[in-house]
Amino acid sequence: MKTVILNGKKMNFDHVLDYSSLDDEVLVYEETETSQILERIQDCDIVVTKELPYPSEIMMQTPDRVKLIVEAGTGFNNISLEAASKKKITVCNIPAYSTKRVAHTAIMLLLNLSSSMQKQIRMLERGDHENFTDHLMVPHVEVNDKVLGVVGEGHIGQEVIKIARVLGMKVLVSTRHPKQDPDVTYVSLDELLEKSDYISLHCALNDDTFHMIDGDALRKMKKTAFLINTSRGALIDQKALILALKDHQIAGAGLDVLEQEPPEEDSPLYDMEDVIITPHMGWKGKETRERLLSIIKEDIDAFKAGHPVNVVNKMY
Repeated sequence: MKTVILNGKKMNFDHVLDYSSLDDEVLVYEETETSQILERIQDCDIVVTKELPYPSEIMMQTPDRVKLIVEAGTGFNNISLEAASKKKITVCNIPAYSTKRVAHTAIMLLLNLSSSMQKQIRMLERGDHENFTDHLMVPHVEVNDKVLGVVGEGHIGQEVIKIARVLGMKVLVSTRHPKQDPDVTYVSLDELLEKSDYISLHCALNDDTFHMIDGDALRKMKKTAFLINTSRGALIDQKALILALKDHQIAGAGLDVLEQEPPEEDSPLYDMEDVIITPHMGWKGKETRERLLSIIKEDIDAFKAGHPVNVVNKMY
């Protein structure tokens, strides 16, 4: 069988991965536009993509020879699953490959926000040494005994909860599917927004969660609270967030994902001292990407053996 990787540079930007390990014959394109998909998957059996939009109109024209699409990540909102099912194409994802790394990114943002690290770095950049010569000029608070609200209780959310408990934080969880953990306090989203000192988002992007953090949600948060997102950018209404930050409705935000990636060059998020933005780095660690590649191979091998794993669409 022949495998094609449509946007290999997304995963292998530093050329440390060996895609030849995936199959006997692997064709790799560094980047692919959606309009180029059909041309590039001709004569292929397996398609691997990473966050590449694969809409229904393209899916319905996909050659019958294609039997498997592997989304090289946890989220698969970029792929039309309904159309794939109609075409009898199996779609797999790669769950839990980046659990610890993304959880560590969320905690890193939380700790940096609690220490006003962004403001301290900006002060040094402009030659302001008052934090050293006078007294600490920026807020610096403990996270122990603070309330962390975790939205979504999947693999990453659970890992964040585990680390937060070690830090001595109190944890509230809002999720559609509670795991009935006796050690977890489950609350509604509204209650979580109102009571949390830090809010960390860990849920999939779909019609129900799109812009779940909008202007109304932001107004329910404490003025001293921080919002952290390492999941999907569109969970937050970015325009509403910028307005809330400018109006000091919340204390700040740590964003590894944005509604538009990369953000526009004139985005105010680049320059806000109460905001930390990182370039969707949660999954990009070397070890994390090597694990990603190994699970892609597991998905492909399992499919070829007749017992596909990590299937995310319904096959009729």
